[in-house]
Amino acid sequence: MRPITFLLLAFLLLINVPAALAQENTSPKIVLITLDGLRWQELFSGADPLLVANEKYVKDTVGLKKNFWRNSAKERRQALLPFLWTEVPNMGQLHGNRNLGSKVNLTNTLWFSYPGYNEILSGTADDQRITSNDKLPNPNRTILEIANKDARFKGKVAAFGSWDVFPFIINEERSGVPVNAGFEIATSSNLSPREVFLNELQPQVPSPWSTVRLDAFTHHYAKEFMQKNHPDFIYIAYGETDDFAHEGHYDAYLKAARNTDGLIKDLWEFTKQDDYYKVNTLFIITTDHGRGTDPLENWQHHGNKVVDAGQVWFLCFGNEVAPLGEVNSKEQLYSNQIAPTILNLLGLQDDLDAEPIAILKK
Repeated sequence: MRPITFLLLAFLLLINVPAALAQENTSPKIVLITLDGLRWQELFSGADPLLVANEKYVKDTVGLKKNFWRNSAKERRQALLPFLWTEVPNMGQLHGNRNLGSKVNLTNTLWFSYPGYNEILSGTADDQRITSNDKLPNPNRTILEIANKDARFKGKVAAFGSWDVFPFIINEERSGVPVNAGFEIATSSNLSPREVFLNELQPQVPSPWSTVRLDAFTHHYAKEFMQKNHPDFIYIAYGETDDFAHEGHYDAYLKAARNTDGLIKDLWEFTKQDDYYKVNTLFIITTDHGRGTDPLENWQHHGNKVVDAGQVWFLCFGNEVAPLGEVNSKEQLYSNQIAPTILNLLGLQDDLDAEPIAILKK
């Protein structure tokens, strides 16, 4: 054994960190997050002036304006998403502000959830076979499945979602990727006290929807799994923004967006304090589809009959991500580029047609 290697091992033992863990920490860790149906308009401009005081969509217009209305778009977006606009611009990238020439689009032509998630996770639009939100096992391999079938990541991949269709989108049975979604509870043989509590609490807190649980449960199940199992690749899919929008509750839609911003901050702060994640973790965040703007009521809706519902956004931050901030130059990105980007980051073979996005420092 070379002297320098011996000294390194001695140092690691001295500080009570296993050498194997220190070596593993140098490999990339990916946290992929989606916010269902959050419009790029709110992400980049905050509360919509045509909706924030509209009594058709807001119960308490005075209270909502107090919380979210500011004179400029930059102030409004920071009021809505304080973490994404206070911290992320200094350490990452935000793509999709079409007012500045940055465009992100879906390549599928259906513009609703299952086709959108399939595109993000498989890197391929499949308009012939994925034509509904029905609970049909995805015929396409997702990047979660590709990673889980690789010896380096076997058992180090997981997914958590608020919508109960995700076990089918990820094809849990074929892929072997554990998916906790909808109203599922934690089922491991060594449940932590927090998981036991969540399992007891979730059935006692009514969700407004029959197929989507509240995002707080998705978040805390996922975070507890990360603390216990340290997956190298985890996907977390929040859903409240889409469901509140479909119901026409603009106040709840904005509050859900702000809450999710806080959940993302919570995960980021956890990874910066956790020995396994703090060295080399990247967050990639996007949405499955956009929403309409004209006529005004189309903010509730999406699908290929809704103009501009194929307009989305993409952001990333973390270790070695080039800190470009809000991209204000002309560009055209697509959701199908996210899959090859993540495969490249993980060092996995990429045979997809779409080009990965160059997000790392040169």
